[in-house]
Amino acid sequence: MQAVLKFPDLSPELFSISLFGMEFALRWYALAYIAGILIAWRMAVMALRRPTLWQNQTPPMKPEQVEDLMTWIILGVILGGRLGFVLFYQPAYYLSHPLEILQVWQGGMAFHGGLLGVVTASYLYARRHKLPVLSMGDLVAYTVPPGLLLGRLANFVNAELWGRPSELPWAVIFPGVAAQDCPGVVAGMCARHPSQLYEAALEGILLGTALIWLAYRRGGFQKPGLVMGVFLAGYGASRFTVEFFRQPDAQFVTPGNPLGLAWHIGGYGLTMGQLLSLPMIALGLWFALRARRA
Repeated sequence: MQAVLKFPDLSPELFSISLFGMEFALRWYALAYIAGILIAWRMAVMALRRPTLWQNQTPPMKPEQVEDLMTWIILGVILGGRLGFVLFYQPAYYLSHPLEILQVWQGGMAFHGGLLGVVTASYLYARRHKLPVLSMGDLVAYTVPPGLLLGRLANFVNAELWGRPSELPWAVIFPGVAAQDCPGVVAGMCARHPSQLYEAALEGILLGTALIWLAYRRGGFQKPGLVMGVFLAGYGASRFTVEFFRQPDAQFVTPGNPLGLAWHIGGYGLTMGQLLSLPMIALGLWFALRARRA
């Protein structure tokens, strides 16, 4: 297999310093989280300062409340992402090693779990402060894509979550033993789909542009639940599609199931990412249609 593109000379660390015999590093992935939160914060404040965007010209909350909401959302992302990974992908392992559930620095976060954490945190915040739940959902959903874009770009820089082997001209030779473990490739380097970039384009750029256009040009915020519904359906459809190109989750791969399908019959089925995306698509369409008919 001959690839056209080689993985660029990128380091997962922006910089590192040594203090008192210990190494401290700022990684691109951490920077992506920080930048995504700051961008979301700014986007929310900008939207809330334009009353004409909202139903009855009444924003769901005050711009000054966004900082407090972001604290809740950060906790939702961390707790939901970790618990989602534990429950969706490796429940048996963590049942046997419960103390490792708390070791988030060892890796292991699931987007669908993080999304549930954000939804829960936003809902609880809205109920506590007596804010309109659907409009709050619209506000939060509209701010998410930039973080997704930066996160997927960081995945690429980290040379992780790469795709299946490919001979396409834009396939990339990712470094590392695992990335080069490609059954059937007997000579040369193994190239793979840069599925992180596919997701960055679909979940970050395309979906983010659609939500901004919907909110600012089509009065999306004036129909509570519409922007949130489009986000859920759009992300679910994007993730479902990219799963055809992503490397299967290792915990589901067996000699009889090389595609790593979480559910299958006779070799045909769905990955865990696709299974988790289907409810998102259905729920998103329901919210969007309900909002348009209201």
